[in-house]
Amino acid sequence: MNAIELLAPAKNLQSGIVAINYGADAVYIGADRFGARAAAANSVADIETLVQYAHKYKAKVFVTLNTILYDHELEEAEKLIHQIYHAGADALIIQDMGILRMKLPPIPLHASTQTNNYDPERIRFFDELGFERIVLARELSLNEIRNIRSQTKTALEFFVHGSLCVSLSGQCYFSQAVTGRSANRGMCAQMCGHPYNLIDGEGNKIILNSHLLSLKDLNLSNHLKELIDAGITNLKIEGRLKEGNYVKNVVSYYRRKLDEIFASGSDYKKPSSGKTQISFEPDPEKSFSRGGTNYFLSGRKKNLINKYSPKSMGKKLGIVDQVGSDFITVTTNEILHNGDGLCFIFKDDLIGFRVEKVLDKKIVVNELSHLSHGTELYRNYDHEFNKILEADNSIRKVSATINVTEQDKQLEFKLCDEDHLNTVHIVNPLPEIAKDPEQAAKNLVIQLAKAGSSMFDIKEVLIDYETDYFIRISELNEIRRTLFEKHEKLRILTFARNNSKAERKSPKFSHTKVGFSENISNQKAILFYKEHGVENLEEALEISTVKEDQLLMTTRYCIKHELGFCEKLQLAKKTLPEPLYLEDQNRKYLLTFDCKHCLMQVRLNKNISLEGKSEKYKW
Repeated sequence: MNAIELLAPAKNLQSGIVAINYGADAVYIGADRFGARAAAANSVADIETLVQYAHKYKAKVFVTLNTILYDHELEEAEKLIHQIYHAGADALIIQDMGILRMKLPPIPLHASTQTNNYDPERIRFFDELGFERIVLARELSLNEIRNIRSQTKTALEFFVHGSLCVSLSGQCYFSQAVTGRSANRGMCAQMCGHPYNLIDGEGNKIILNSHLLSLKDLNLSNHLKELIDAGITNLKIEGRLKEGNYVKNVVSYYRRKLDEIFASGSDYKKPSSGKTQISFEPDPEKSFSRGGTNYFLSGRKKNLINKYSPKSMGKKLGIVDQVGSDFITVTTNEILHNGDGLCFIFKDDLIGFRVEKVLDKKIVVNELSHLSHGTELYRNYDHEFNKILEADNSIRKVSATINVTEQDKQLEFKLCDEDHLNTVHIVNPLPEIAKDPEQAAKNLVIQLAKAGSSMFDIKEVLIDYETDYFIRISELNEIRRTLFEKHEKLRILTFARNNSKAERKSPKFSHTKVGFSENISNQKAILFYKEHGVENLEEALEISTVKEDQLLMTTRYCIKHELGFCEKLQLAKKTLPEPLYLEDQNRKYLLTFDCKHCLMQVRLNKNISLEGKSEKYKW
């Protein structure tokens, strides 16, 4: 059977443990430097603690070192990689090809989505380099994934949930060019979340103050079987900046979805051990959500963006029925609670307010402005649901049995778990014979089966001896604790960490000339590309000069298609006079369209005035 991994984000040690407890087969976490989320850094000591916890469940820990590096950082990065390996991490996720010219420990390498894993030729190159996993671009369709799978041997990972970068991963320079904060260095300023005006080639302001580059959140929960059948073995949840409640909810939801697939008679299984009983009904829409999209998985569609706000809208709640002096009534199937956060759209803006008190059908709120009969409401903070999440501290349990036998004038207590690992504890000499055999046997079973807050779920206690012995309850408790402690250590010690066995070949890169978008920022990376046939290369934008017409991002998302003006796919007869521009408070940005490949580019357009004409098209 093929193992299918559910991979969850870890902002820190605590959220990593939460991810394991609620069903993740692996977690990815940043070290204290060189991760693509600078705000989610962790010490090597914390990573080691997380590794020990994960390995008890046969789960894995991957460390992100997926920024580009500068020359003065190479030695420090190499030392850190060795520390990460000795901390027990199962793999390293990287972007910078200069790392391949370092003296590395035998840690498996994963090619980050930041390496722009978009087309089969490029992915074959990374495959031949010896990467043991490739994180595919989020823009790919099922057919494209199948095609890539047919041409590669390495494991393929794909995002299934969370925030989407509108740019091709690793190819966004908007933040670096405009603010000096590099997305490829973990400091993205989220320019895609800003509001923009759309201006046509005649200077008309077509759309005003809209979040034209802010995508909805990815949600492929209804397509997991299709992805697996297409060749994806590792399903990834985005969110290394998210808190514990988000992790509990979303990981539990996808764990349940996958377990249903595995139970349906498929040839798939999970690679880790244990199960978690939770006290809530997981629902990703009740955590941070800008609305869901399956992006390009089943082809190009409209309605990919949330034009109103990059903030969470949450779950659709219902319709305002009545607006009173300090209250509203709502037509809904949901139960509202004191402290809920609600929001609605008014004149293309997202407006939020708080529920102060629920009095039968009346909902007392702190703000009534712009609310009217028929207003569609969303709940972006479910107070009671979050209280339940906060209170739920479930521990993942590994099934086990305890067998008690008498051998050679001593009692043997053996714990055997679901993975068929055995731990034995011997009591010698034999205890005294019980005066009340029935009660003695009953006490033994009850006390040994108490798993409490341990990682074990004792399904059965089996007694196989002819004479019933009297063992004090305190002694039984001590025997149980000893068994559990020894068995936890055994599970960690017997975890088979896979050292890299990759055969590193020397394939030729697909081009002899590469531009700044290869993100080459150090001498080791330069040598790497030259060794693989590149004769002419440009330095990364981070160490070069921003041009007046600088390319800021390349995206498969297309504003023309989103608005219904695509001549190629929508056969639109009404189009906008080009060139098109995005405008913020500071400058205009030029939009260019590669219709042959269905790509849009955003460029600096330094010399164009900010003054436009009239609003012509209301979206």
